[in-house]
Amino acid sequence: MPNALIIALVALGILVVLTPFCLRVVREYERVVAFRLGRLRGALGPGIVFRLPFLDKLVRVDLRIVTLTIPPQEVITRDNVTARVNAVVMFKVADPVRSVMSVENHAVATSQFAQTTLRSVVGRADLDTLLAHRADLNEDLAASIARQTEPWGVEVSVVEIKDVEIPEIMQRAMAREAEAERERRAKVISAHGELQASQELRDAAMTLSEAPASLQLRYLQTLLELGADQNSTVVFPLPMDIIGPMMNMMGRVMDDGGASRSAAAPAGTAHRRQAATGIEEPLEGETDE
Repeated sequence: MPNALIIALVALGILVVLTPFCLRVVREYERVVAFRLGRLRGALGPGIVFRLPFLDKLVRVDLRIVTLTIPPQEVITRDNVTARVNAVVMFKVADPVRSVMSVENHAVATSQFAQTTLRSVVGRADLDTLLAHRADLNEDLAASIARQTEPWGVEVSVVEIKDVEIPEIMQRAMAREAEAERERRAKVISAHGELQASQELRDAAMTLSEAPASLQLRYLQTLLELGADQNSTVVFPLPMDIIGPMMNMMGRVMDDGGASRSAAAPAGTAHRRQAATGIEEPLEGETDE
């Protein structure tokens, strides 16, 4: 009897010592892939997991989303512009068993393939597409990386290009191009403004021509606006219906004066000729008797 008790105590002591090695606590966001004597048992967890010491091996796999930063890559775009591009990849493990069985380290493998895909996709696009249509490149990157990582049990959710660094010479060239484009738009807008202003002035002239008195009111309003600014010079416009008759009258007076001078010119010339020669010339209509 004492021997049996001793054996029981020894067995209980061994069990107490081995209990911490037999039980594992798996968190809610984790899974463990168990191997017994090298053979796959499957994914276990969450909760308490029992294993045989020295016989079972457990590999923990985190199921949370992992943010992976792709280091800057030297890329030559399709239009032969050198650029440094970096990106961020967000992925998670969808199948713990395949993430352990298919690839040695799924995080490192995903990072290396993301770098290669980034250089390949950006190299097929030109610089304008890289800067202006980045969303399309992000979708292309995500699709390319997801196709490769799917057999590994890794699900890629988001791929975003973070920053694009271009040479300083190219930056200056782009700045000049943007400035020229802004000047072109400014000239076009100014030309459209002039066109609209001329159309409005034409409509205003047509409206004022229907009521001549409104033009006089407009002149008076203009004088009031000039006087409000305390200007020393006042410009008073005169309508053409007032200036026109005055100009016509002056033209008729000048024409009549010219005709009178031309009629008096022959008589004056004959008298000067008689005084110079001393011979009296007969006038027109007179005959020698």
